[in-house]
Amino acid sequence: MADAELDLPSLVAAVLSVHERCAAQASRAVNINLTLRNWLIGAYLHEYELRGADRARYGDGLFSELADQLSKAKVSNCGKRQLYRYARFYKLYPEIVGTLSPQLARPAMAARYR
Repeated sequence: MADAELDLPSLVAAVLSVHERCAAQASRAVNINLTLRNWLIGAYLHEYELRGADRARYGDGLFSELADQLSKAKVSNCGKRQLYRYARFYKLYPEIVGTLSPQLARPAMAARYR
């Protein structure tokens, strides 16, 4: 913009350009983080089903009970059906762990059981 004529249409064009590029980048970042979030939820569910100290207490009702508690905590997209999807997503794509930062690569819950 330094070489462009400094007039209002040029300013509007510059602001629109920056806005569109940043909005696209933010959207990509949100999509990546939601994918990782859902995969990690699946990982936590998987680890809990394998090693949870009180897993027998919930049995088949685990996903319903968890969905109820997450709903009360206002966690979005964590209904019973979605929780099943997250668990399946984790099992179908275990290689996603390679894309995570070291802090997220090993779920905190899983670390407690190892």
